[in-house]
Parts: sequence; C-alpha cells; structure tokens
Amino acid sequence: MKPPERDTEAPPERPTLLWGVSFAALGVFLLTWALLWLNAYVVNDDLPNACHDLRRQSFPPEVACASFGGTTTGGNPGWLEALFLASLITTALMGTMAAAIGTAIQIKRRLHDRPDSS
Repeated sequence: MKPPERDTEAPPERPTLLWGVSFAALGVFLLTWALLWLNAYVVNDDLPNACHDLRRQSFPPEVACASFGGTTTGGNPGWLEALFLASLITTALMGTMAAAIGTAIQIKRRLHDRPDSS
C-alpha cells in the first residue's frame, strides 16, 4: 500500500482573498455612506425649513423631523444603516486579519531564510 502523498504546494505569498473581501466591503461602505449623505443633505434639503423638531446625526449622516405624534420623516432606511455598519465592521476585521496573516507569513519566511549560526 502506498503512503499518502504530502501536500508539496507552497503556501500562499499573502492572504489575497481576505484583502479582496476587505476591499469589497470598503466599496460597499463608501457607497452606502454616499447614499446616506445624499439622503440627509440633498433629498432632505428642505426639511430644516419645514420642521420645528429637527434631529441631526453625523455618523451615519441623517436629518430627520420628529412630529408631535412621535413619527419621524426623512430618516434613513434601517436596512441601509445596517449595511453601512456591517460593511464598516467587515472592512475593519478582514483588513486587520489580512495584515496580521501577511505579517506572520513574512516573519516566518525571514526566520526560515536566516542562515543557522551553528
């Protein structure tokens, strides 16, 4: 019986898939930030003139008007804010993991390539 062959394929040079996910999430983050900003400062441009109880939020950007009955108009859709925050968290986590793995690969390569002193 033949023993199982060892995987002789070299490990990847850098974590490209993690970087790809990080940059894709960064693109989604920037797109949703632009949409939220447009909704707050372009679509709801007249809202401060017609509202006496104006509510402003800077991150994510939002301008909303609260009525006496407790309803708000001009607010951001919940799914867009959830996508905004999820893509921000994904960008931070994947970018940090990719940088940590890339650094670990470089350190391992330097230790492996260093000549023995004995």
